[in-house]
Amino acid sequence: MIKHQISTGKVLLADPFMQDSNFKRAAILLTDYSEDGSVGFILNKQLDMNIEALVADFPDFDSVVFYGGPVQTDTIHYIHNLGDVLEKSTKIGEDIYWGGDFKKLKVLIGAGVVQPENIRFYVGYSGWSEGQLEEELEGGSWVLADMDADYLFEGKHEELWTQIMNSKGNAFEVIAQMPEGIDYN
Repeated sequence: MIKHQISTGKVLLADPFMQDSNFKRAAILLTDYSEDGSVGFILNKQLDMNIEALVADFPDFDSVVFYGGPVQTDTIHYIHNLGDVLEKSTKIGEDIYWGGDFKKLKVLIGAGVVQPENIRFYVGYSGWSEGQLEEELEGGSWVLADMDADYLFEGKHEELWTQIMNSKGNAFEVIAQMPEGIDYN
């Protein structure tokens, strides 16, 4: 049963034929999963802006921002590998944490302790109400995959959907090679 396979720390890969522009070829990290609903962030949709453009009094920091999803696009979130260095963060998986004390984050960035390769910022998030994600998975909208911190901090975000789909092997390797436009299939 799909419900037992879904958990915080898993990746959702959009079906290759998904036409919703918010989620087309999206790789989404689930940062919170429960029967009441779920939250995640699109890992591979970079925006053409820097975090300093979005947050007043942010220290000089050369970090890009990603589109986390269509929910509350007036909010900023972050996923990092800082662990307990950033209090109040939530562990999502091995070397993957969500949120934490924002004021301390700015201090750590200003002191040079946090580098751009340690953190990813997101505008908005992806969310599902109770039972919605399970329904979408059973309908074939998503493929579940395991998360690896390298996907987030080491990989090339523009190749992430294909990379994770390939890592699932067999038929998924074929799916990963499908062209984006359904006209070409």
